[in-house]
Amino acid sequence: MSALPRSYNPFAEDEEEDVAPAGPGGAGGADRQRFLQQEVLRRSAATADSTTRSLSLLYESERIGVAASEELIRQGEALKRTEQMVDKMDQDLKTSQRHINSIKSVWGGLVNYFKAKPPESKPEQNGAPEYYANSRLKEAMESSKEQESKYQESHPNLRKLDNSDSDFNKADLVSSVQRDAYPKNQQLRAYHQKIDNNLDEMSSGLSRLKSLALGLQTEIEEQDDMLDRLTKKVETLDVNIKNTDRKVRQL
Repeated sequence: MSALPRSYNPFAEDEEEDVAPAGPGGAGGADRQRFLQQEVLRRSAATADSTTRSLSLLYESERIGVAASEELIRQGEALKRTEQMVDKMDQDLKTSQRHINSIKSVWGGLVNYFKAKPPESKPEQNGAPEYYANSRLKEAMESSKEQESKYQESHPNLRKLDNSDSDFNKADLVSSVQRDAYPKNQQLRAYHQKIDNNLDEMSSGLSRLKSLALGLQTEIEEQDDMLDRLTKKVETLDVNIKNTDRKVRQL
């Protein structure tokens, strides 16, 4: 009865393979060990590629989130311009009502003479209103924009062709402490390092995506309040326009 091999580890040292007994079962044990070694490497490579693809999708989601944030800020600027235009129309309408009162009667002219004039709005600089997004969204956008270069590198259509041996060559640069935490096999160690790095990047990316989502939520809530305020102003302006039109027809 043949003795059992000293180790079932497919990445055992060559010395252990030499101790394995020769005979009909010796060659089969070596073949099985090589098969297990290739299978472990294949699965590790597949896992590394999977985490790389997931990381690429995460960067893509982050890029879309930044684009959505920029579009939401432009929408806020448009709402701000609309609100200022409505305020200007309301002010012009009050001025028109004063002139109509002066034309209708002498008493109306005296009332307008002693009545304080409505304050004039200051002209806008460069014709563009100032609009500031909430600080949470701005910080999240700045943090995500710093990762744009990583997105360019990870995107399959934008990144350069990888040299499959590049990660293996980097394995020699690992410190002795890190070497102890990974398998001794050079290729397997490189795969494990790549997987760990990708998982760390995914964790950071998910944290940035969460910050973007919270910033977008705050910005949407603020713009909802702006829309409610603008709707009330437009309704009031519509009533005043109809009243002014009726007074003009009565002249």
